[in-house]
Amino acid sequence: MREKGLTVAAGAAARGQDAQALKLLIWELEKHLKSSSGASVVAIDNKIEQAMDLVKSHLMYAVREEVEVLKEQIKELMERNTQLEQENNLLKTLASPEQMAQFQAQVQTGGSPTGAAQALPPSGPTQVLSSAQNSGTSG
Repeated sequence: MREKGLTVAAGAAARGQDAQALKLLIWELEKHLKSSSGASVVAIDNKIEQAMDLVKSHLMYAVREEVEVLKEQIKELMERNTQLEQENNLLKTLASPEQMAQFQAQVQTGGSPTGAAQALPPSGPTQVLSSAQNSGTSG
């Protein structure tokens, strides 16, 4: 009987050690899972941050490109505005007081200003304007 008691006691001790080893193994697995999930969360966060940086850099590039296009359009429009102001001043100096009065009357009544240009004599300011435009575009 004594042998049976020793065997039971030895079995209980072995089961206790197994239980202890099992608890230790579970604790180690939990620790590993927690650290690896923490590492995977960090890895995911890093990938998200990299993707956001990439999107930001692409957007900034697109915005810079659009700004350059708009700057060029502004420059062209300012040059065109200056050219039209010079033409306007030239036409004002070449137009007779009657033509200016006719033009002002058409502007006030909402008429077409092209009628005033048609009233100009064909050999007068029109020739001067076309020669001024040709000399302005060649140089």
